[in-house]
Amino acid sequence: MKFTKVVSTAVPLPFEDIDTDQIIPARFLKATTREGFAENLFRDWRYTKDYTQNPDFVLNQKAYTGEILVAGRNFGCGSSREHAAWSLYDYGFKVVVSSFFADIFKGNALNNGLLPVQVSDAFLKPLLETISSRPQTHVTVDLEKQFIAFEDKEEYFDINPYKKECLLNGYDDIDYLVSIKHDIEAYEASSKII
Repeated sequence: MKFTKVVSTAVPLPFEDIDTDQIIPARFLKATTREGFAENLFRDWRYTKDYTQNPDFVLNQKAYTGEILVAGRNFGCGSSREHAAWSLYDYGFKVVVSSFFADIFKGNALNNGLLPVQVSDAFLKPLLETISSRPQTHVTVDLEKQFIAFEDKEEYFDINPYKKECLLNGYDDIDYLVSIKHDIEAYEASSKII
């Protein structure tokens, strides 16, 4: 699916060092397709030991909805499970914002259509405070222009140019190669030794 711009309310998760086992516990990694992981996203935080919803957890609070998750520093650390990105995307998130991402999580997110937006701590703090106190605040994430904004604040973010092109066009790695097939063929034809 092509990604250009998201304008949405956001869900605040102001914890640091959220690891992939907290995002999707290992005991739920039995499937090999990307669907069905939303049910167990943040499972041990969303539910109590007797399987009832934890009313204190943000995903169980009706005030907080949207396609953007805003988390504390060092999001996605821990094991390299791709299921963490799958579960966030399956839940409906299109963007995760943090001031630092674990490299493997960042790569997995980008490979699965989930945009990790890394911002400065100075931008993240007021963003978390604003969406926590005013849940109807809209956040804009523009991939093409590479900026994130809310209220009167705006910040630019970096992204690998190749991954940006893939997201903008809805490509995975194979789709990208197919999209440049004619360039590859032309290069091969011009490089043949006669």
